[in-house]
Amino acid sequence: MKRPNRNEMAEMKETLYRRLATGEVGIREATRQMRKILGMTQKDYAKKIADISPRILSEFENGTGNPTLATLEKIASPFGLKVSFLPPESWRINVSDKKS
Repeated sequence: MKRPNRNEMAEMKETLYRRLATGEVGIREATRQMRKILGMTQKDYAKKIADISPRILSEFENGTGNPTLATLEKIASPFGLKVSFLPPESWRINVSDKKS
């Protein structure tokens, strides 16, 4: 898999972050995109970046696996992403409005 140049990588990251923020992309697709940004195969990303089994990454991306939160954190952390439980944005806005 060909690794994009720096400008392409920066643009791809920005697009990924925007799509994540709007809910346009889910965690499985985001994982695929992160690998593409780095120009890596599942095997390489799993072993060299996330330090997990390639089988776990493959099953997760293909929708047949159910990794732990710790594993998801390993997958996401190289991109500065966190896996967490957050209430919907509209709920957070409503709660903060009520505190005023």
